[in-house]
Amino acid sequence: MATEFLQLWLAALLFAVVLMALTWRLAMRIGNAGIVDIAWAAGFAPLVIWYAVAASGAAQRRALIALMVSIWSLRLALYLYVRVRSHHPLEDRRYARLRSDWGAQVHRKMLGFFELQAALQVALSAPWLLICLNRRADLQPLEWAACVLWLGAIAGEALADRQLQRFKADPANRGAVCQRGLWRYSRHPNYFFEWLVWVAYFVMALASPWGWLTLYCPALMLYFLLRVTGIPLTEQLSLQARGTAYAEYQRRTSAFVPWWPKRS
Repeated sequence: MATEFLQLWLAALLFAVVLMALTWRLAMRIGNAGIVDIAWAAGFAPLVIWYAVAASGAAQRRALIALMVSIWSLRLALYLYVRVRSHHPLEDRRYARLRSDWGAQVHRKMLGFFELQAALQVALSAPWLLICLNRRADLQPLEWAACVLWLGAIAGEALADRQLQRFKADPANRGAVCQRGLWRYSRHPNYFFEWLVWVAYFVMALASPWGWLTLYCPALMLYFLLRVTGIPLTEQLSLQARGTAYAEYQRRTSAFVPWWPKRS
């Protein structure tokens, strides 16, 4: 099993590295590094399909995880594509800041950044590969529970994205803070449900040999969302754009886990 895992994982890494190199080249040509988000999300679908086709586990399980991941991957990629396209040629403020900070070295450093995304893609795909290598024929209760959790998580993420999209599409809301639907209970409900998706993948992997080792996947995702490129940078940019209105929103509303807002 270890040899098969390593072979399939290395092939996935090669694919991800090439994909991100091509994405980097296109990003530099069009002057918009924001397309890395689209490639990152969309790139998971071919990875899981590769595992499902090439691995030796039970066919039912391979088909199920391939369907789950592909639905999540392509939905997120389409949402990000619409967002990036709506602003192009203006670049996402996160990448515009990196471009400014890196100056003359932007091409080289941006390539390194893109390839880091490739490494993360493959590292985070480990639960799916272990699931695809599981030869046990019948799905276990833990796997069914993971499917239920995944359904709730992807529905919540899609709803949060749609609510924010509709809010921003209304010219009357320009410069305002979205506090409708799920955004009334969390400042980042999309991030929360995105994290739950990864928890669901981990729970499903627990029913497979060595699946417990992939605990790092939801843990790593949580770290990035809470401490690195998720909430901290988004909050900083929101404060710069919306000032006291967003500061008041921060005071009343949970940052991550949906919860009842504080009273004024």
